[in-house]
Amino acid sequence: MRNALGVGVAVGLSGFAFGVTAVSGGLSILQACALSLLVFTGASQFALVGALAAGSGPLPASAGALFLGLRNCFYGLRLSGLLALPRRVRPAAAHWVIDETSAVALAQPDRRRARLGFAVTGLSLYVCWNLTTLLGAIGAGAIGDPDAWGLDAAGPAVFLALLAPMLRGAAERATAALAVAVALACLPLLPAGVPVLAAALAAPAVLLAGRARRAAA
Repeated sequence: MRNALGVGVAVGLSGFAFGVTAVSGGLSILQACALSLLVFTGASQFALVGALAAGSGPLPASAGALFLGLRNCFYGLRLSGLLALPRRVRPAAAHWVIDETSAVALAQPDRRRARLGFAVTGLSLYVCWNLTTLLGAIGAGAIGDPDAWGLDAAGPAVFLALLAPMLRGAAERATAALAVAVALACLPLLPAGVPVLAAALAAPAVLLAGRARRAAA
């Protein structure tokens, strides 16, 4: 409960930066709030408003955000077996399948705690994210550049803190190192958000390398 609430509140505060960024990029307060209520995946939301602010059309910007959000489908596949939720609640729970809820749930030692971590993280983050989006959108004119306040770093910092204890074995550390290398290499070459997806290729690459090494032995 403590860890889940900590993640939900800490990352939820980043919604303030999104609200400021969205309105500063040309969206209305209502549009910014609708994105947080209906999309609720921060990376895709920032990618969408960033593309619109850079002059992209609505369709290309939405396509990029959708492409970035596809990673949540893979989280859902993993969490489906772990949480084993009743069918009647799965459509609602799917809306909360994001980076933070997945990380907290997967870090738990059993199904009961995984369900609790998922639910508490999802609820606290959803409430905080939408509330701070509204506050940021209303106060956008007075805040200025959200990056200058460091609000953009809150979400990634918390997620890195969650991932660090999970890097116990050589394979996990190798995957993390390769993912960082791929993301940094792709950063100047690919549109925003795509380097993160490219970094996911590190997992199958390390897996195949491990199998090849065992077969050779």
